[in-house]
Amino acid sequence: MRVPERERGAALLAVLVLVAVMGAMAAAAFDRLRISTALATNSAQLDQARAYAVGLESLLTLRIDDMNDEAGDRTPTEDGWNGSVRSIALPGGLGSARASIRDAGNCFNLNGLVQSGGDGVLTARPRGVAAFTRLMIALGTPDQQAAGIAAAAADWADSDSEPLPRGAEDGAYAGESRPYRAANTLFAEASELRAVAGVSADAYARIRPFVCALPVAEPSPMNVNTVLPSEAALLVVLAPDSIAPDRARRIVAERPAGGWRTIADFWRTPSLRGRRVEMVTTPDLVTRWFGLDLEVSVGDTELTETALIDARYATSTVAARRWTSDE
Repeated sequence: MRVPERERGAALLAVLVLVAVMGAMAAAAFDRLRISTALATNSAQLDQARAYAVGLESLLTLRIDDMNDEAGDRTPTEDGWNGSVRSIALPGGLGSARASIRDAGNCFNLNGLVQSGGDGVLTARPRGVAAFTRLMIALGTPDQQAAGIAAAAADWADSDSEPLPRGAEDGAYAGESRPYRAANTLFAEASELRAVAGVSADAYARIRPFVCALPVAEPSPMNVNTVLPSEAALLVVLAPDSIAPDRARRIVAERPAGGWRTIADFWRTPSLRGRRVEMVTTPDLVTRWFGLDLEVSVGDTELTETALIDARYATSTVAARRWTSDE
């Protein structure tokens, strides 16, 4: 059929529009295909990275068991395992991993602010509250604010709804722009401390490197052989009325290479020798909680894992795992 002369422009325009629409549809289809292919590739690489991370976690847990077998009454420190980062090439050149083991028990356990009765009811632990107060003061938190935070943190974890003196229960949080209630159970993460009454951004920044949330309602035993110089203030927790921050730093500085062989050697440290020290938490030479930090790269995919290892018994177990870095 012959197209009239006057309609040829309209026909050409219709063809051009049709070509443009088909081109757009084809471009969209190819873009979807590209995205789907990328997502499938990323998903496969992520699964591989997660499998390698779990495998490394198992290997490092076995390493921890070996250290415990060697330990006896002292976790060896000669190989410098605490915080050392090791690079590992993955099989087949698929990627690489970075892994480290650290002492995760050298911290103030926020869940040690409470104690569990035979019926499972959590009540405030006065000595824990006092020790936490002294630690915060040693870190530069004003006295009154430190006392308020310690009491409020104990109220956050204990089972009742009656606030301690200077503490805080549900009523303290009901007036917030987004009201919430006290947890009345153990801290799940140390970052939960940010929700506790009196914890300002500045106070949290000072406190956070020295606290943890181990899944037990008891103080964390501190391995004095693995306390890092940057963590020296933690020794204040051992004897809040006897060890000041400056003495804590001296004690760490006086530690012999390879650590103290016995607790008696620890007491013979010049900064402690001949002094009356009333201990709140007993110093230890054995690490019972370990932290694993893993970074796995497979292709263009990077995966981070942190894990908390409970090494209190003959076979170490994973107590907590997260697919992010520890805050």
